[in-house]
Amino acid sequence: MKQAKLSIINTFDQKVSLEIYSETKEPQNLWKLNEAEAEEFGEAQVQIQEGFSYEYELTDGFTFLDQGVIFPSNIKGSVGRIKPGIFVGTLKFYIQDEENNECGFFELEVRSSKTSYRNDYRFMLESIADRSTDLILRSTSPVFQRLTYDYDADPETDYQRFAFVQSMLSSDEFVQAVNRILTYPVSNWSEIRREKDIRRLRGFSSSDLKQITSDPNRYPVPGEHPIHKIISSLPRRITTSGKERTLDTPENRFVKHALSEFRDFCSSIRVRLNKANSRSSRAYKEAVNLEEQLTGILNRDFFRGLSPPETLPLNSPVLQRKEGYRDVLRIWLLFDLAARLVWKGGEDVYHAGKRDVALLYEYWLFFVLTDLIGDVFSLKPDIDGLFEETSNGLGIKLKSGKQTIISGKYVNPIRDLAVEFSYNKTFSGNSDYPDGGSWTKSMRPDYSLSFWPSDIDRRTAEHQELIVHIHFDAKYRVKDISEILGDEDMDIDQEKDEERRGTYKRADLLKMHAYKDAIRRTAGAYVLYPGKGKEELLRGFHEIIPGLGAFTIRPSREDNGSKGLIEFLERVRSHFLNRASQRDRLSYETFDIFKERDDREIKEPLPEFIDGRRIKPPSETFVLVGFCKNDEHYKWIKENNLYNFRLTGRGAISDHVDPEMLLADYILLHWEGHVVTGDIYRTIHGSGLGPKIMTSISLEDYGYPDPRHDEYLVYRIESEIEKEFAGARWDLRKLDRYVTGRGSGLPFAVALVDLMEGKVVD
Repeated sequence: MKQAKLSIINTFDQKVSLEIYSETKEPQNLWKLNEAEAEEFGEAQVQIQEGFSYEYELTDGFTFLDQGVIFPSNIKGSVGRIKPGIFVGTLKFYIQDEENNECGFFELEVRSSKTSYRNDYRFMLESIADRSTDLILRSTSPVFQRLTYDYDADPETDYQRFAFVQSMLSSDEFVQAVNRILTYPVSNWSEIRREKDIRRLRGFSSSDLKQITSDPNRYPVPGEHPIHKIISSLPRRITTSGKERTLDTPENRFVKHALSEFRDFCSSIRVRLNKANSRSSRAYKEAVNLEEQLTGILNRDFFRGLSPPETLPLNSPVLQRKEGYRDVLRIWLLFDLAARLVWKGGEDVYHAGKRDVALLYEYWLFFVLTDLIGDVFSLKPDIDGLFEETSNGLGIKLKSGKQTIISGKYVNPIRDLAVEFSYNKTFSGNSDYPDGGSWTKSMRPDYSLSFWPSDIDRRTAEHQELIVHIHFDAKYRVKDISEILGDEDMDIDQEKDEERRGTYKRADLLKMHAYKDAIRRTAGAYVLYPGKGKEELLRGFHEIIPGLGAFTIRPSREDNGSKGLIEFLERVRSHFLNRASQRDRLSYETFDIFKERDDREIKEPLPEFIDGRRIKPPSETFVLVGFCKNDEHYKWIKENNLYNFRLTGRGAISDHVDPEMLLADYILLHWEGHVVTGDIYRTIHGSGLGPKIMTSISLEDYGYPDPRHDEYLVYRIESEIEKEFAGARWDLRKLDRYVTGRGSGLPFAVALVDLMEGKVVD
């Protein structure tokens, strides 16, 4: 069993030993860093991994104070278990002696299960700071204004600001920019004057000639020397001018100024945290480390020889275009805003030593999705509302559990769509139809993308089934698609075992089902995770939505893996432009069916299949109530399996035809004076066998007795009554559309569900 052992000294100079043991058989989840590496990352030396359990043992007589993740033994208080759960960051365990006096502490680092979490954490924090400051600059005056750092801020706010600044100054971009400047610095030629031994001169200027004749410090020229005849003495040294390459340029002075500002900010954070007695905190250590790194850079010979800047050449082509310099300029421009940036969500990410990289992934994805959705739907979202001027700085309103909405309009010649992107939108539970929300309990997906026709308001779109929601959930800890969808080969016993142990792989998939099934008008729910697998799309029917699935989005500057998600959003966009989509038809039918409450009930046998195909429900099955003029007419109907209505003359069908009559699935026959009947026959549709217009001559060919009108509408019917209707009879007087008197022979259509209300019960 792998173990780490660390000794700490309490305030009474008593040595307290702590031993930690991994509970796994082959532990790869317990580390002890050397002091230099721990110092570099601002972490504790002894490190464990999230999601695992560990046993610990303290020196007898000492116990841990309750920290929420400590579970001491009931038999012996100095031993127990450490269960960090999903916490990631530095845990500080306080120790007490037998008299319950606090006498020291021990720091333990909880690593993320993702090996790249350190780089991911820094990159995502840098991206959020970069994106936020960029948006602030864009949403305010285009003229850059220097902002003043508030030195009276509280330590927690200090660390939030420092975390943003550190993310920029610890980035590869900043390190590479400084190295680029040191390797390929900008230089200028400057004129210099220096004294030179006259014997070393190789050429003479007019100024040199004047010094040769007038300089007082001279020595005689020997008589045998050829120039003695011209001049009898020469100066020993003269002052000459020349050009020399120098690094003391305005651009290099600016770089030194920027680095000095960065270092001074870190120094101020260090001093503030020191005054707040936070010397042992992660924030203090990180501030000290970054201050030392910047001091080390400024102590390079390159910067020592540079003069203080007289002006800041912000319009210099070198600062704006040359590699390295332009990057430092950009970071410097963002620095003051980042130094003032206050983020309420930061409390959840790195409060009290926490380093919640999973939650940070949620926040980072918000900005990534905002950009992707804006690009795909040609939007310029109004996101100024994300920021507000507060008493202690510029505040980002983005926070887990607090709804943030960005909306816009997608303009297209085919169809204009309102587009709304929400973070942590709550869909209220127990909502009554047709209101929006969840019909079970309240649901709050990480991100929701909603669409509806832009010429109507959202509430109307909800009530008429015109709005569509697509949800996304961030899952940083997912490594592979199988962790979401599970293993297809897994048997039911293995699934049950995983459920009991709390390691059920399909839990995220079931959560997506919950969003889709519970939140009204939801057409899709998808997991976003930072793995390297391919996207997985599961379709509910034939089209891109409704569906479920997963997409990869990685914290990376080069390739964040968003191609699959972009293609999906583009296909969704194309889907909404298709006015003949099956999903659109389904939404209309849903609206049409549920727009009014229908309490009618049919608890009678009804036909369900014809030729192996499901038939329409009784509310959409129509029965044509037709009149037989005499026994001879009825006999002709039965022999030919035809039924006819006249199209001309008194009582003709053309006078009051409606679609339900033409599309009738059944014909119910009755006679004069007989309002109770059971003669119901299915009509034959399809393959040209539907109702036809026939002339009187054509009907005579079928043996029709005494046709008196020019044209008839003729239906082909089945010869036998279906078994479900055998013996059934209906009283036409109970039907709303039945007319007594002279109009009793007029044909009319009625839905089968309404016809069944007139069924005679024996």
